Amino acid sequence: MKQFKHIGAYGIILENDKIVLIKKVGGPYNGKLDLPGGTIEWGETPETTLIRELEEEIGIKVIEYELFDGNSITLEWTHKGELEQGHHIGFFYKIKKYQNEIKKNISINDINDDSLGAEFYEINKLKKRELSDIAKLEIEKLGYKLID
Repeated sequence: MKQFKHIGAYGIILENDKIVLIKKVGGPYNGKLDLPGGTIEWGETPETTLIRELEEEIGIKVIEYELFDGNSITLEWTHKGELEQGHHIGFFYKIKKYQNEIKKNISINDINDDSLGAEFYEINKLKKRELSDIAKLEIEKLGYKLID
């Protein structure tokens, strides 16, 4: 079975028990709600990735942030007809201050290849099946209970 590693940096934006999540397209989380962020590119620091990805995926300029967690999960998914195992490793940052409006709708292009836009979701109404595994892990680490 093919194995792959994915290392990324992700933003956690909380406001009044609501969290910003993106609508994911493509990859193992296709159709799920996920934390905004993505792959650490060659030579980037996790912080540089965080700032770039949040601008690309949700249209904000990150001003102030703080490291919340470093964590990982393993997953299996079918890619091009073959079962693959993945190890998803992430650096998670609480976004304390940002500029610009969060884009509810965003186009897929060469720069943004997996977000259809983002919005605030009420955490106590989120169902586990709607979320990526990594988003579930971090929301629960924040102390919230998710609906089965």
